[in-house]
Amino acid sequence: MDCQEIFEELSEYIDENLARQKCRELERHLETCHNCRVVVDTLRRTVALYHSMPDEEVPEDVRLRLHKIIRLKPEE
Repeated sequence: MDCQEIFEELSEYIDENLARQKCRELERHLETCHNCRVVVDTLRRTVALYHSMPDEEVPEDVRLRLHKIIRLKPEE
């Protein structure tokens, strides 16, 4: 696996939904690639931090503004 392939599989790897063989390949790459290891570690910490935060309601005015912005965004 190269770095690009790592990024393509990263979400499934972090969520522990990656096939065993792909997981082993990814982990072999992480043993030798410091940059990818940093990305994986950072993403894991970000996900853990997100899950540790309490759920909060988005204020109605913010929600309405967000929906308006999303609708106005040109399609890509």
